Amino acid sequence: MTDRLAGKVALVTGAARGQGEAIAELFVREGARVLVTDVLEDEGRAVVARLGDAARWARLDVADADQWTAAVQACTDAFGRLDILVNNAGIGIPPVRIEQELPENHRRILDINLTGVWNGIRAVIPAMTDGGSIVNTSSIDGLVGTAGMASYTSSKYAVTGLTKTTALELGRRGIRVNSVHPGVIDSPMVKQAPEHIKKRLDRLMAHQPIPRVGQPEEIAYAVLFFA
Repeated sequence: MTDRLAGKVALVTGAARGQGEAIAELFVREGARVLVTDVLEDEGRAVVARLGDAARWARLDVADADQWTAAVQACTDAFGRLDILVNNAGIGIPPVRIEQELPENHRRILDINLTGVWNGIRAVIPAMTDGGSIVNTSSIDGLVGTAGMASYTSSKYAVTGLTKTTALELGRRGIRVNSVHPGVIDSPMVKQAPEHIKKRLDRLMAHQPIPRVGQPEEIAYAVLFFA
């Protein structure tokens, strides 16, 4: 531990497992106090129990603006401040041709992956009176097109654009906004993918400069740098 976040308070979304859990854990190791949020209550509470007194739990559906207001209030009530927001929560679906994608799936992906980030940025601004850092999880699919993933890719491109725009808006107010762009990460989302999708991912990994799936901790260290 190097105490890079000593005295800081962070709110991390999608922190009940996978990449978000790794971020919350690393932040606590680096001296931060963390509000762990997710819709997975049992898993989230288990993370908080493991992290100890430096962590608190709040249920948060990122697509619901009212729940964001409550989560930010819970954070400031528990820790007295809020310095860092990590907009990590996100979902995806197996690749499907655009004409076969269900409209309700399209809307759900945008609600969580894009509107959830938009909601979060708006919600934390009043609490970051002394400045702060917002880190949004985009994706490599927020930089390049990916066949069969129209809605997911669109949502991540939008997060990339939202990040750039809000960085310009909020920088003068002392709030930095950055995005990280993971490739395929060893997460529950990947582990639960159908077997034919896993084989497709294995073929993709073989052509990468580092021919393996990424680990959540590797992304956590990138987020730490921006935080």
